[in-house]
Amino acid sequence: MDLGIAGRWAVICAASEGLGFACAAALVAEGVNVVINARRSEQLKVAAQQLQNINSAISVKWISGDITLAGF
Repeated sequence: MDLGIAGRWAVICAASEGLGFACAAALVAEGVNVVINARRSEQLKVAAQQLQNINSAISVKWISGDITLAGF
């Protein structure tokens, strides 16, 4: 399915597993560059590599941290 969103950027929180990762994977498959976030950096690094493996033509950036904390 072509949603016409290839080349854009998306920010996905809680993206190291579960629904957040699934959303990121769907966007990456459509050609969307992503910035993913989760609290655990080790799992986030693995998720970023998995997303890059889905579509090597896009860019995957990651930022670990808890977005509910002030000063994040």
